Parts: sequence; structure tokens; C-alpha cells
Amino acid sequence: MATLTLHNVPDDLVARLKARAKRHRRSLNDEAIACLEAGLGCTVPPDEEKLASIRALRERLRPHSFDPAEIDAAKREGRP
Repeated sequence: MATLTLHNVPDDLVARLKARAKRHRRSLNDEAIACLEAGLGCTVPPDEEKLASIRALRERLRPHSFDPAEIDAAKREGRP
């Protein structure tokens, strides 16, 4: 395993990390690793996948027509 050294970490960030480590009953090192794993663990879908999802949504909406008068009536519904 590699060793990572951080320099110039703001005092308030260190304090927050220490408090979080205490809440989770972890060492400061283990808490830092958990935070890094959580932050880096989320994956961003490729652009092609995002575009395919957007196109599919547009296709589902296409058959419907939205009447501006109906939208206004719905917004006003329940208002004095």
C-alpha cells in the first residue's frame, strides 16, 4: 500500500475530520480513507449514456402536447 502525506490542511478541516472519526469510532487515518473512498467512489456515466437517457426521455414526452392554458389552470388551482 502507498503512503499519502497532505500538507497545508486547514485547521477547521482537520477538526471536522477528527470529530467525524470520533463519531465513527475510527482512527484519523481510517476516517480519511473512508472519506476518500466515498468521494471517489461515485462514478459519472459516460456522455453517450447521458445523451441516450435524455433522448429516451424526450421520446416519451413527444406524443404529449402541453396546452399553455391547462398549465396555467393547474398552477392556479387551489390558489385564492
